[in-house]
Amino acid sequence: MGYVTAVPHPRSEAPGSARAGRLSLAVALLSGALGAAVALLATRQQWSQGTATVAGGAFPLTATGSDVTGVPAALAIVGLAALVAVFAVRRAGRFAVAALLALSGAGIIAAALLGASDSSALDEQAAQASGDTSASVDTLSHTAWPYVAVVGGVLILLAGLLALRYGRLWPAMSGRYERGGTPQPRHKAPAVDPDRPEDLWKALDRGEDPTGA
Repeated sequence: MGYVTAVPHPRSEAPGSARAGRLSLAVALLSGALGAAVALLATRQQWSQGTATVAGGAFPLTATGSDVTGVPAALAIVGLAALVAVFAVRRAGRFAVAALLALSGAGIIAAALLGASDSSALDEQAAQASGDTSASVDTLSHTAWPYVAVVGGVLILLAGLLALRYGRLWPAMSGRYERGGTPQPRHKAPAVDPDRPEDLWKALDRGEDPTGA
């Protein structure tokens, strides 16, 4: 007597794919938006501090993240725009936007790590304070805010990787099509009665020629 091997129906994986799509969408939206907010907040905080010798005394200097580098803030905005745009495109376009989202996160991480030990912003301030272009900052120290920006970049990178992996399961914005993919019927403009001035004005507001010419 032979045995019959049960073969799972192809559609049996659909519910799991749908759940994965919904979960990944929620995580990507949350991590992307939170990551952009964290990165933008971090760039407005103090990243480094030090002193410069001016007229025999120590002059305190501080530099914010935006003074050190403008890359994290710019990429946070790019990443946020890409997170929104990923729903406006399909197929190859969605893949490209998701890649841009992931690259934005990676760029924030790299720029923030480089800025965590950068002294050029304070050196420039020291030169301006002392009037000596060769002056440099003394007793340089850094805060933890660059690493907070790194966390923001990681969250944006996570959103991009989720979009690359599960983006094909996510819905897309569409104004012309119904769920079934068929174009929505256009509403026919009402007939204009030339003897009714209000109809003529409405036709002009719609950009139509009320004379029918």
